[in-house]
Amino acid sequence: MFADRYIQNNIVYPSFIKEEASPALSMIVMIPCLNEPEIIRTLESVWACEPVDSFCEVLIVVNDSENSTEPVKAINQQTFEKLLAWKQTNDRQNLVLHPFYAPSIQAKFAGAGMARKIGMDEAIRRFNAVNRPEGVIVSLDADCLVSRNYLQRIVQVFSQSKSCFAATINFRHRFEEMEDARQEAGIRMYEDYLHYYKQALDFAGFPNSIYTIGSAFAVRADTYVKQGGMNRRQAGEDFYFLHKLTKLGRLAEITDAFVYPSGRVSDRVPFGTGAAMTKWKNFTEDLALTYRFDAFLDLKRLFDHVDSFYNVSSNRYAEILTSLPQSIQEYLNAVSFEEKLAEINRNSATPESFRKRFFQVFDAFYVLKFLNMAHESHYQQQNLAEAILQLQTS
Repeated sequence: MFADRYIQNNIVYPSFIKEEASPALSMIVMIPCLNEPEIIRTLESVWACEPVDSFCEVLIVVNDSENSTEPVKAINQQTFEKLLAWKQTNDRQNLVLHPFYAPSIQAKFAGAGMARKIGMDEAIRRFNAVNRPEGVIVSLDADCLVSRNYLQRIVQVFSQSKSCFAATINFRHRFEEMEDARQEAGIRMYEDYLHYYKQALDFAGFPNSIYTIGSAFAVRADTYVKQGGMNRRQAGEDFYFLHKLTKLGRLAEITDAFVYPSGRVSDRVPFGTGAAMTKWKNFTEDLALTYRFDAFLDLKRLFDHVDSFYNVSSNRYAEILTSLPQSIQEYLNAVSFEEKLAEINRNSATPESFRKRFFQVFDAFYVLKFLNMAHESHYQQQNLAEAILQLQTS
């Protein structure tokens, strides 16, 4: 089977689900769940989707850490029992729920990444049992609702193109449910920032700009396996996993189906939506400020010159470097980019392969490091609304 070696070498838990997978299984929606009051509402939203012809399972990974409090563990146990009861009255012929409980995960591993990994690894077991490497794993979260066309559009996008190996899904936070005016203002700005960041990278010519929302992506089973599966990071697991996928090519974007996350305050992870909202509510972070658009203009100057770096001589590299903005010059020198460029050229037989390898090196992490360095020495943060307007008029 396609995932035998991955299961042997990469999966740390025995199988949680005893029921055999259907030979018709083609999609699995995976939802991690820790102390989640809204999980039944999430399920009701998925079950309200327009029906699909393919066979779909929903896996819910109720999980906690060995360091979780007894009240949290008690809530998790109650949630698990509710899910089992819900399954008894709501399973359909081609839409089946499989809740399972992964309790007391080692504290050094426990977190968003490990919970997502446990669920996605279990999905791999299911697909491997029926030898479906083309099966699709959908990542959702337990505080999310979805649009009625959510399942249908994911099925359509992956079935229409066999070369589609992963996709991101559109999202909009549930502003209308927020009673706290400051919280609503904060989540609106945070969502605006997410759009600004991606669209500014598109403008700059970065080919691998994507939304990295853990509750809003899907990936084929064989791609998940080939990329080594989900990481165990306690936060940012989605950012690292999805950007690793960009090394394979362009991810599809499903723009006409939506995930609707809550905009709640959370202290579970050090960054991401929940952490940003906590800092905003506590007046320790100003979400009205963002990376200055001028820094993206600097990136555009660099990316416009990418083809000029193919088989470039050292003298010509120096000439191009001096023509670039000071922020770019300092960053490329700081990361010894001329050496990396020489290695890229040594392994590139054509301009096309060079361009691909260039952006495999100058990836999303390089971009983020550049933006942070540029704002330490060259730029001050900019008002988000001003930056968005500048982007829109450029």
